[in-house]
Amino acid sequence: MLWHMRPQGTPQQLQKRRERAIQLFATGKLPASIARALSASRSSVSRWIQTYERKGSAGLQAQLIPGRPPQLAPKQKQKLEQLLLRGSLAAGYKTDLWTLKRIAKLIKHQFSVEYHPSHVWKVLQQLGWSCQKPERRATQRNGVAIARWKRYKWPRIKKKRNAWAHI
Repeated sequence: MLWHMRPQGTPQQLQKRRERAIQLFATGKLPASIARALSASRSSVSRWIQTYERKGSAGLQAQLIPGRPPQLAPKQKQKLEQLLLRGSLAAGYKTDLWTLKRIAKLIKHQFSVEYHPSHVWKVLQQLGWSCQKPERRATQRNGVAIARWKRYKWPRIKKKRNAWAHI
């Protein structure tokens, strides 16, 4: 089975691309050169030409994007991002860590929209967010002692190691 991915761009941008293909065809360009010029497949260019010949400009019009419409409106996504930026502590959690489950609960509470936690990830990607793993550090960590060790003890240990390396 072959899978076809929808090309990048808004429906209007894709319509302009199809119209440009027809303009190039009208000047005598061959479908193969049109395809190369527009980064499209030859079969797509041929299909656009056939559609134009059958239906005219109406056949090139922008179509609705196939698939299920998003559950959150763009303004709701902006609001979600603002809530996420405040942090999970502000949302009432004991740790400052957002998990997909927590975000799914936040979406349900704020917008009355249910998302499975694994689908929350798609919403986050649309917002430009990426997966981050928290740094694991001991809570009883002593930054001053660590800095002192790095400055004074580590160089001496390193020198001793280098002295043994030549033997």
